[in-house]
Parts: sequence; structure tokens; C-alpha cells
Amino acid sequence: MELDRTRPLWRQIAAEIIRRIKDGTYPPGSRVPSTLDIAQEFGVVNATAAKAMQHVRVQGWTRGEVGLGTFVADSLPPFPEAPETPA
Repeated sequence: MELDRTRPLWRQIAAEIIRRIKDGTYPPGSRVPSTLDIAQEFGVVNATAAKAMQHVRVQGWTRGEVGLGTFVADSLPPFPEAPETPA
């Protein structure tokens, strides 16, 4: 994924992590990449990756386990329904 440098990078990264959780790339209970791995993947500094991961956690998509890492929450927030398109 290429980031749009005119928009907040942490928001784009958070949205991508959530998309990966929703599509099953990171299933419930699985470990998500570390902040360092995310920073490297997206070409950002650790602080930006950490802010993105904090947002994902606060939204209820992940949980942290001290000394073990960050994992996808077993119980995910509800996915908003896609708006119906008129026929």
C-alpha cells in the first residue's frame, strides 16, 4: 500500500490494519506485526506506527499482552453495514 503523504499517515496505516483484520488477513486471536515491523513496511518512523496501533487498539480491534505482543481481539467491534445502492 502506498501512503498519501498529504493526509495523516497514522490514520491511513490504522485503516489498513483494520482492513486486514476485517478481511481475515489477521484473524481473531492472531498476532499482528510489531510497531517496528509496521514502521518498516510503511516507511514511517516508529512513533507514527505506534500512534496507528494505539488507535486500532482504542477502537477495540486489538489487545496487547505484556511481553507477548499485540493480538487481534477475540470479539471484534461491529462492522458498519455498507450502504445499499439503488437498483
